[in-house]
Amino acid sequence: MSRTTSGPEWSGDMLTKPEMVEAFATQLRGVLKGQGQFVAEIREEAEAMWKANRPEGYSTFEAWWRHRWVVGPFREIQDHLEAAAKLTFDLEARYRRGRHEIPAARQAAALEKKQGKESPQVTAGSETVPSKPVEAPKEGAGGGRDFLDLVSRERSA
Repeated sequence: MSRTTSGPEWSGDMLTKPEMVEAFATQLRGVLKGQGQFVAEIREEAEAMWKANRPEGYSTFEAWWRHRWVVGPFREIQDHLEAAAKLTFDLEARYRRGRHEIPAARQAAALEKKQGKESPQVTAGSETVPSKPVEAPKEGAGGGRDFLDLVSRERSA
């Protein structure tokens, strides 16, 4: 486990519950959106400053080109931060499917196969065994929870 200077000890293996992953993804999404807004504000200020203080001696095209050359990286950084925030939804979905839904379906299939071997008079495959339902988060379970609070509670329990 790694120790961070600003918080409790935690590692990726603590992400064993859907509500922990949901809280982590929500918090990460908030941080990424905040950083994206910060870069957007800097970009807007840079654009306004360039327009207000256009250097003398530049042609219109050269001024436009230099403005684009200076402001372009801010736009790209902002786009990357927004894309990263969108990926947090994939993180949640992949975790839920990979750690809960797919194993539950495999367990149900194995149970069905085992029951089919124990009672051969029942035709296997005539009925499908529903997969183990994944518990939906309770109201306010992920949205208002902070990931590090959940980690602290997990440690103290």
